[in-house]
Amino acid sequence: MTNSNFDFDLIVIGAGYGGFDAAKHAAEKGLKVAIVESGDMGGTCVNRGCVPSKALLAASGKVRELANYEHLKQFGIYSSPVRFERSRISDHANNLVLNIRDNLTKTLLRSGVEIIRGFGRVESNQKVGIRNKNGIDQTFTCKNIIIATGSSPFVPKGITLDNRTVFTSDEAVKLEWLPRWIAIIGSGYIGLEFADVYTALGCEVTMIEALDKIMPTFDPDITKIAKKTLIQSRDIDTKSGVFATKIKPGCPVSIELTDASTKKLKEILEVDAVLVATGRSPNTSDLNLESIGVQTNRGFIPIDSKMRVLKDNEIIPNMWAVGDVTGKLMLAHTAAAQGVIAVDNICGQTKEINYKSIPAATFTHPEISSVGLSEIEAKELSEKESFDLGIVRSYFKANSKALAELESEGMLKLIFNKNSGKVLGAHIFGLHAADLIQEIANAISRDQDVAQLSAEVHTHPTLSEVVEVAYKQAASQLK
Repeated sequence: MTNSNFDFDLIVIGAGYGGFDAAKHAAEKGLKVAIVESGDMGGTCVNRGCVPSKALLAASGKVRELANYEHLKQFGIYSSPVRFERSRISDHANNLVLNIRDNLTKTLLRSGVEIIRGFGRVESNQKVGIRNKNGIDQTFTCKNIIIATGSSPFVPKGITLDNRTVFTSDEAVKLEWLPRWIAIIGSGYIGLEFADVYTALGCEVTMIEALDKIMPTFDPDITKIAKKTLIQSRDIDTKSGVFATKIKPGCPVSIELTDASTKKLKEILEVDAVLVATGRSPNTSDLNLESIGVQTNRGFIPIDSKMRVLKDNEIIPNMWAVGDVTGKLMLAHTAAAQGVIAVDNICGQTKEINYKSIPAATFTHPEISSVGLSEIEAKELSEKESFDLGIVRSYFKANSKALAELESEGMLKLIFNKNSGKVLGAHIFGLHAADLIQEIANAISRDQDVAQLSAEVHTHPTLSEVVEVAYKQAASQLK
């Protein structure tokens, strides 16, 4: 029950996964909660991100599988020419969005959360201003505020969007048309996933990366093996070490490519469409954070391990932030976890988050996943703390289930401390990598060592045995 001096115990600004989980958890704990949202319930993930993109990947993946005649031939299967309806694939994604959005709304209402439509801003550490679509302002007081306004696609200078021929992932998930030739700016997880979708549906793709190599954020060993399947075997041309310094919409779309080292114009490329997949920026510019003295870092809100907002490294009472606005592993499940932890701390518990145990996945065919430290980070840590670093690799080509599926291209790379046996990180490319990584993430979360883990019995024949083999290899190297 709220203090009579306040309208609410908690106001959450933003109804993405972070805001949703925070509001629901707080209401279940008996707090009087309001959530403020200017757009669609569910935020980026539900409406313009992970949910519709995974629907597109699922549908296009079926097309790719049915069209892979050589692969099916090995099973003795001969398929007819594959036909698909772009509009039906698009409808599948849109209908999924509507269904999940509706479920989220109903869940919040059943929990007793008050949903307020409008643009929220901070007036003080215990006051929120809200402007509705008609321009009418309201002000509410509250004991605590959680900022969960998420992020938007980052568009570099020189790139002009028309949301038809030059667009971001926000428009790409709608799949309103299929360009014959599309350039994708960026080769991170967004670029890779949409390259997967577009090539499966018959489009030619040129992938443009400013850094000196494609897939620069992924583990080098994983990149080496993944590139063969995800890029080199498909209708994808790559250009690295170049900036798309100017992109002009039209028919065709004109792209000026500038050499990253010399800064000189290298090439003018003309394509049918361009997808800008150059990362995301936090939605913090209109929050009026200056009213409480918060200085953002490139737009990100500084927080401590308990999700409390900081000003000059000092805690601002009653202010919390979760999700993409914090810049901490910009993933939907990270935001959700942060939301729950923030509420637990509001309610007097002491909770922190272990980012090293949170996995990430790229839902290509096959998938890429990771958790914990990279090899470079692990080497730095081993030198700092004076322990012996261990690295083992387990291959899908030795796994019975992968061989039965004729999907044996893949690898697991496990990084561990040879002295303590503790798992430090893992990186996987292969069939169902996004599911397999969870077992290792749980091991990191529980601070388990490979000696314990190697003794656990895995079902045969399953892909999980790829993990089991890695654990046994690691255990054999312990000091």
